[in-house]
Amino acid sequence: MADLPIIEASSEEQLHCNCDLEGVVSQSLAFRKVMELVDIVAPTNSTVLLLGETGTGKELIARAIHERSARRTRMLAKLNCAAVPAGLLESEIFGHERGAFTGAVTSRSGWLEAADQGTLFLDEVGDLPLEVQPKLLRVLQEREFAPLGARHTKKVNVRLIAATNCDLEAMVAENRFRSDLYYRLNVFPIRIPALRERPEDIPILVGYFTQKYARQMQKQIRSISSTVMRKLLRWHWPGNVRELENLVERAVILTKGTILAMPTPDGNTSRKTPALARIDNIEERDRITRVLKITKGRVGGATGAAARLGLKRTTLINRMNKMGIDPHTVFSESQRLPDENSFSTSGSSAPTDSPREVLQEAPPS
Repeated sequence: MADLPIIEASSEEQLHCNCDLEGVVSQSLAFRKVMELVDIVAPTNSTVLLLGETGTGKELIARAIHERSARRTRMLAKLNCAAVPAGLLESEIFGHERGAFTGAVTSRSGWLEAADQGTLFLDEVGDLPLEVQPKLLRVLQEREFAPLGARHTKKVNVRLIAATNCDLEAMVAENRFRSDLYYRLNVFPIRIPALRERPEDIPILVGYFTQKYARQMQKQIRSISSTVMRKLLRWHWPGNVRELENLVERAVILTKGTILAMPTPDGNTSRKTPALARIDNIEERDRITRVLKITKGRVGGATGAAARLGLKRTTLINRMNKMGIDPHTVFSESQRLPDENSFSTSGSSAPTDSPREVLQEAPPS
């Protein structure tokens, strides 16, 4: 089957988005369950622990919890524990008194005091130094803290939301995170699914980010090629929503018409961005395995996979070696789970050349 044209009238999809007041863009069941948990815990003062890979939108969920709580008129203070040097993190959170350390010429309040009556969001809490963890534990237990260098404590009324992409249980087992603090943080855990676990959100996220950046750049972009959309749906997105947003922003910059394509940053069509290049590899692998099922594992000959793909036999063998494709395995799996493109004729004979034999290293074509 021939590939669809890059752009044609029948292969364009209208761009649209569906987002709520907190900017949460989703239509998937997996993310709907997350928002149900947000609605349940938001009215309380309980500590929330957000779990998920980097780029999944943990800060967005923290903002949604704050905006749906009774504290929404007060500050949502945000601090990334991984972005502050370990030696300064205690001062950033709890503040310090004058003379507490070299360079502390004046007293300074920390984010904890600034968030009093509001919410403190501690991102990357797994990077919190061990020596600082007991002080945070005291805040959660006693609702009080002592600024660095102070001889007195201060009362505070703050709701804590913590987030991490680390396995805190494993860190506790390795003595890299205090177990008592972990249990205090883990009152109401919410796991945010990775983008690959909710692919139905990709089209509306593409629409949302396209509209966002098109407005900023004063462009009119209304649709996207179905071919490109299929590539986006097939990619596993290790960088999650953040990776998708960056890719769409780059595409908007380079798009001149009303149809969003995914051109390369330098305009050279022989080179692709890393994400799209790897998507193409996935598509090529699927195409080869599909044809191998049709040919029952046969690579060479007039009716073999190489001929059907328009490739030399040696070229196809080299590509299969690089991709780890075993014709014998592909054919065996197709026999166990018949593919819609496979021959259904009963009693057909096995291929004349063994699939394992054709995987011997072939010279480059």
